[in-house]
Amino acid sequence: MTSRDRVLVALRHQEPDRVPRDLWAAPEVRASLREALSLPGDEALLDRLGVDLDYVPGPSYQGQELRAWETPEGRVTEDLWGVQRVDKRVGEAEAAWTYKHVVASPLAEVQTPAEVHAYPRWPDPAGWDFAGLRGQCEAVRIRGRAVVNAGDRLDRTAQLKTMMYLRGMEQTYVDLSQDPLLAEAILGHVVDYFLAYNERVFREAGDLIDLFMMGDDFGTQHGPMMSPDLWRRLLKPGFRAYIELAHRHGLPVMHHTCGSVVELIPDFIECGLDVLQSVQPAAAGMDLAALKQEFGRDLCFHGGVDIQQTLPRGTPEDVRAEVRRRMEAGKPEGGFIIGTAHNLQPDVPRDNILALFEACEEFGWYE
Repeated sequence: MTSRDRVLVALRHQEPDRVPRDLWAAPEVRASLREALSLPGDEALLDRLGVDLDYVPGPSYQGQELRAWETPEGRVTEDLWGVQRVDKRVGEAEAAWTYKHVVASPLAEVQTPAEVHAYPRWPDPAGWDFAGLRGQCEAVRIRGRAVVNAGDRLDRTAQLKTMMYLRGMEQTYVDLSQDPLLAEAILGHVVDYFLAYNERVFREAGDLIDLFMMGDDFGTQHGPMMSPDLWRRLLKPGFRAYIELAHRHGLPVMHHTCGSVVELIPDFIECGLDVLQSVQPAAAGMDLAALKQEFGRDLCFHGGVDIQQTLPRGTPEDVRAEVRRRMEAGKPEGGFIIGTAHNLQPDVPRDNILALFEACEEFGWYE
């Protein structure tokens, strides 16, 4: 059974030869693993670890020139939405890593929907070059893995996350609770853009894509980021529209959200979601066994391995034990892809990462 076959069988809520596995890791972690295992590149790393999914880079941006300039804090780059970021280095020595820190949100000062509509930097999907997308997908197909279309992490199909970049996190929550008309104006532009962008992606290569992935964090450690009623009013329509578009092109949809979202899962299912990722095990109500029992007939699950305690602070035996528990919970009747609840960061010992994939091999096979 090829990796792609394995994933497609699991997505049909059937049992393949073994549980499909995925690798989510920061670039620094991938580089460290390649060096430790004497591997020439990422494809060799995926082969070595038995990873079944591969994420295509997607279209390249060819629109207006994006500005960049040097500051005392570092090099600032401006994205196609007008959001400004600077690279931040955190951690020390081998556990250091880099992320893009937002330093300016272009809609932070707007006060009316009219100002939102007048913003001159709403992006145009026509600014992307889609010509190379089919070749990317075909290359993954040749290697036998399932093709995942997820977009760039900072420009992944979303609503809330994009609004936070544009408006600022604190002001976003003020808008959602106190100025819903302004929030709806921003979200309307965001949803329209992603629908138009994804329509072009799916027309270009939908027949070669096996799984479409969105990403928008809706949960905290203890519950949803907002009341379920507020989510249903302001975010559910766009969430449903994204899924319906993909389904019209015959594509299953996976949604990434951190945190506790168990209260929203019935809504996700009602909207047609196929796969929920990340199943953060330390978040309230996100125990995989309970989720599988209550929602497993309607929803597949991806992730489930803890990156808050077990992987960064546990031992290889702790990792092995957790993987075994996740397999026992997720394996029956398929519908499960094992992976970490988010990207592995450089604070995770290399021995624990190798133990993770060794345990996936040990406990992942069906009899």
